[in-house]
Amino acid sequence: MAQCPFLENVLRTKDYSIQTEKAYLLWIKHFILFNNKKPPKDLGEPEVTQFLTYLAVERHVTSSTRNLALCAIVVMYKHVFERELTLLPDAVKARAPKRVPTVLSHEEALSIINLMTDKHRLMFLMLYYCGLRKAELLKLRIKDIDFPSKSVFVFKGKGGKDRATMLPDSLHMAIKDQIIKVRANHQKDLAEGGGETSLPSGLARKYPYAIKEFKWQYLFPSTSRCQHPVDGYFCRHHLHWTALTKALGVAIKKSGVTKHVTAHTFRHSFATQLLYSGTDIRTVQELLGHNDLRTTQIYTHVIGQHHSGTKSPLDR
Repeated sequence: MAQCPFLENVLRTKDYSIQTEKAYLLWIKHFILFNNKKPPKDLGEPEVTQFLTYLAVERHVTSSTRNLALCAIVVMYKHVFERELTLLPDAVKARAPKRVPTVLSHEEALSIINLMTDKHRLMFLMLYYCGLRKAELLKLRIKDIDFPSKSVFVFKGKGGKDRATMLPDSLHMAIKDQIIKVRANHQKDLAEGGGETSLPSGLARKYPYAIKEFKWQYLFPSTSRCQHPVDGYFCRHHLHWTALTKALGVAIKKSGVTKHVTAHTFRHSFATQLLYSGTDIRTVQELLGHNDLRTTQIYTHVIGQHHSGTKSPLDR
């Protein structure tokens, strides 16, 4: 990224996540390579439009991915070159198709989850019973579990929002067992001269003692220690998302479920099961952490006809 040396610093100053930082830098790299490695400051709206058109027409990139590429380019020009791009309306933002989410019945969800190992089973049960996103689950720390109030606290979820969601009684024992395992592993790390967890840079400077405190450890820590991507110290990060993907793929093959299932499908299923049981849609919105009620209302399209008792003529 010699052509854009300040972008990484800008993204960290703006408090973007590491995942977003990597994604933005990758798309800036693709943009520069597409334009034969010309410096971005010498490029403008025509080159950006050509790049987005190339992604859509020749690479058949999805609308959501093209929007991600556009966001990366806009951020670079705005914060590095202090320049606002004026793009054609068709190039500003790709229109994402509206899709009804795939959901699992309660029996299908458990048939998949019960084929997993204990640790992965607990992780997917929390996705399903608590309505968590995959990234939110992986970032949970010991302090975020509140048994007395039966709550799971999510900090800096999607859009930087904090929220609390439910913690079912049926998960208490399994989570407590997982906490015992994390404590034993943490004590071993301390005995070996380690014990640091991965903290955001600002938080680590403000509360340096927190790096080794047990309550700040991840609920699902990684199996090995690694170097902090920003501050450079060795720490134990959370489990990588690919571990969930692999565990899910194996379980789906064994289960015989033919639907297209991802980790996010269990969050969709959480929402639809709540609506099936008569939970108020505003409550579902708060538990999911949606800004707009219209985002939550998409689940009513999944259950609407069945919930209202409407039948196909063939079934009458």
